[in-house]
Amino acid sequence: MTKRVLIVDDEQDIRAVVQIAFEEFAGWQTIAAASGIEGLKTAQTETLDAILLDISMPDMDGFQLCAELQANPKTQKIPVVVLTAKVLASDRDRLTKLNVAGVITKPFDPMTIWMQMAEILGWSVSGDRHNSK
Repeated sequence: MTKRVLIVDDEQDIRAVVQIAFEEFAGWQTIAAASGIEGLKTAQTETLDAILLDISMPDMDGFQLCAELQANPKTQKIPVVVLTAKVLASDRDRLTKLNVAGVITKPFDPMTIWMQMAEILGWSVSGDRHNSK
């Protein structure tokens, strides 16, 4: 069964690179959101297997979005993986309290980000998908 992943990041280049990596290498379906507010609306209306979430966004940051997702019974079970350049101990403490599944740090490797995501979430991956084209 194909995984459906929501990518929430205000940087268009990051969204595009992650979408290509997830779709081409892992075969996952992706949905992109350019803001926390857009990500929240999408999470409430789409069936998702996971969310990849940036922390630093202008309208609603990743911490606020995580809190909103946790407060809603419809979205609280969706695993969230954070994609961020911020890796301060205080940020990690906040993320742990928000029940985040894991953290991928920026800069990331576009060739392996899908493997990092799968490992954090315990998803099996067929490491040869990209070689079969």
